[in-house]
Amino acid sequence: MKRIDIIYGGEHYSVGGRDLESLRAEIEAGLASGGVAWITVNDGEGAPRWAHLMLTPGVSLAIIPIPDDAPEVAGGSLWDPDGNEIHPEARPEP
Repeated sequence: MKRIDIIYGGEHYSVGGRDLESLRAEIEAGLASGGVAWITVNDGEGAPRWAHLMLTPGVSLAIIPIPDDAPEVAGGSLWDPDGNEIHPEARPEP
């Protein structure tokens, strides 16, 4: 796996060098304790800049595994509801 992308509070983060199932198990165990759980993620691209996200019941969190063979996509891309990239030059004029 190339990395795991995390969407938390509407912001994009990533985790590298982790297994998807172990990350999920860590999050689930932390939340099952009834308290708060923390996960350490990378904020930004390039050199690591660590961020610590506090997880509590009801906090919205998306975990997106990025496979090794997935192409890199530049930021700011648009996506349709099926997860396909929308290329601005291919969109019909309004």
